[in-house]
Amino acid sequence: MTTSTNPMEALLKKSQIAKIIKGQELDAKIVLLSKKSLLFDIGAKAYAVLGNIEQREISTYLPYLKQGDSVKVRVISAESKEGYPVVSLQKFFQKGKWEILAEKKEKEEEIEVMCGEYGKGGVFIDFMGIRGVIPKIQLTEEYITHPEKLTGQKVKVKILEVDELKNRLVVSQKAAVFKISQKDLKEKFDKIKEGGKYKAKVLGVSEFGVFCEVEGVEGLIHISEISWEKVADASAYVTPDETLDVVVVEKNPVDFKLNLSIKRLSKDPWEDIEEKYPKDREIEGEIVRKEKYGYFVRLEPGIEGLVHISKLTGEENFKTGQKIKVFVERIDKKSRRMSLVLPQKERPVTYR
Repeated sequence: MTTSTNPMEALLKKSQIAKIIKGQELDAKIVLLSKKSLLFDIGAKAYAVLGNIEQREISTYLPYLKQGDSVKVRVISAESKEGYPVVSLQKFFQKGKWEILAEKKEKEEEIEVMCGEYGKGGVFIDFMGIRGVIPKIQLTEEYITHPEKLTGQKVKVKILEVDELKNRLVVSQKAAVFKISQKDLKEKFDKIKEGGKYKAKVLGVSEFGVFCEVEGVEGLIHISEISWEKVADASAYVTPDETLDVVVVEKNPVDFKLNLSIKRLSKDPWEDIEEKYPKDREIEGEIVRKEKYGYFVRLEPGIEGLVHISKLTGEENFKTGQKIKVFVERIDKKSRRMSLVLPQKERPVTYR
């Protein structure tokens, strides 16, 4: 009478026996490798199997493993219910993940990541335990406006930056969707000159600036670079799809990004401030805001001065937008600060 034997069971059974302890780290030889199974010879009475969680991820690593390879494993269970030892490839995965990411970046291949919450830097992502980020500017238009929609979603991305030493992973959802080649992007980036004037298309607006595209390369106009005057809300100055004149302030060769400016296309109003606003001349200004330490008065766009509370009688009750007369008391050109005083019927002797 013949007995049929399951080939897998036959492969798992061994004659040599070694004492295996949970938590032990061993050199293991791969004896079977497929999308569904990964078996190791660890010197036990049966071949060891990979833990279920890691087994679900193994398809990513198949191109980087081969039968006969020796790899480090850690024993999770000396003997499972089925009678086989269970091991973990965690150390290989940790090292292998970074190597895979570097190779994927080099080949400009996509990876799939899980999206987490949206923070100041962008949408946080996870690639098999490695945390990274999709910068807001690297999202498609739909998600630039509503990045929170990506929370909990799996998306395809391309790798922009990977650095194991810095534990840094930066990816682009837009590059994957639009099949943007980093090689082509670098060629476009290299053609753009620092200090050059260009047309920029507005892609989106955030609390810290305006996302733009200049000749196929992405850039940011920081909120401080929109105007010489203080800007509280960038959306009050630009609209999506609008075309703006900008100057390239800086190029970032690491991620092929541009730092742009609108305000630097016009003259800095503080450049000749002392000639424009001499101390003894009465000037009309506009109250722009009240702080606990005094009133800020705009003399022209980009030029504001402070009437300090110590220069007030306490009876003033100026409203935003109100026009008032002031004198310049002191100018600090380097710090871009101006101290103002209100006209007095009789000037103090110490004023001059």
